[in-house]
Amino acid sequence: MKSVFAEHFLDWVELRPETIPSFETYPFSLPAVRRLERLEFHPAVTFFTGENGTGKSTLLEAVAVALGFNAEGGSRNFHFATRATHSELHTALRIARGINKPRTGFFLRAESFYNVATEVENLEMTEHYGGTSLHEQSHGESFWSLVMHRFGPNGLYFLDEPESALSATRQMALLARMRELVDRRCQFVIATHSPILMAYPGAAIYRFSEDGVARVPYEETDAYVVTRRFLENRGTMLEELFGETGERE
Repeated sequence: MKSVFAEHFLDWVELRPETIPSFETYPFSLPAVRRLERLEFHPAVTFFTGENGTGKSTLLEAVAVALGFNAEGGSRNFHFATRATHSELHTALRIARGINKPRTGFFLRAESFYNVATEVENLEMTEHYGGTSLHEQSHGESFWSLVMHRFGPNGLYFLDEPESALSATRQMALLARMRELVDRRCQFVIATHSPILMAYPGAAIYRFSEDGVARVPYEETDAYVVTRRFLENRGTMLEELFGETGERE
């Protein structure tokens, strides 16, 4: 079945260099930020990938915050803050939106989801997340409750490393859930290291590196290349990693 795209709730983002006092300070010193030109979002699914520290989560967070989402995660109705750790990058972005506005949305940030779960209870909104306290579920189960019960049609969703709490099987289930939501006019922007999630058909994939940001095919992502090499040559790669040339006694 052909997906009905959201017709770009989020169209593109670019840096406003004239607003930046210095490119020597974080996060503007990151090559992916310093060299950021116009980055176009796919109307269905866009992935940010790359090594740790290249700026993919930083840009994802900045776009989400610039659009009114809480920096620690949640919806636009969440205004809590346990510690202000987000950068000022959101103030230096120019973002183009489509003519249609999303009905709902959510910023899932894996590292601070515990704080979001607490805020859900403080606001007495548990019924919107499956009816069971997110704190009374495992990390993976609480993520899954969010995706299944809180995510709905006509939504704009930012996910920062959602695979951190999901098994390989659940990551594949997430692909199926994403397809259901895309068919209901949702748009996703996801920062990830998962070769399973990045296999979503037709998605735009941007690799963050010391050279900046570049759109790449799935088969050229580091996650795909390294994972495939490891699975196909496990013994050889383990020997290289351990500095061994023979079997350990």
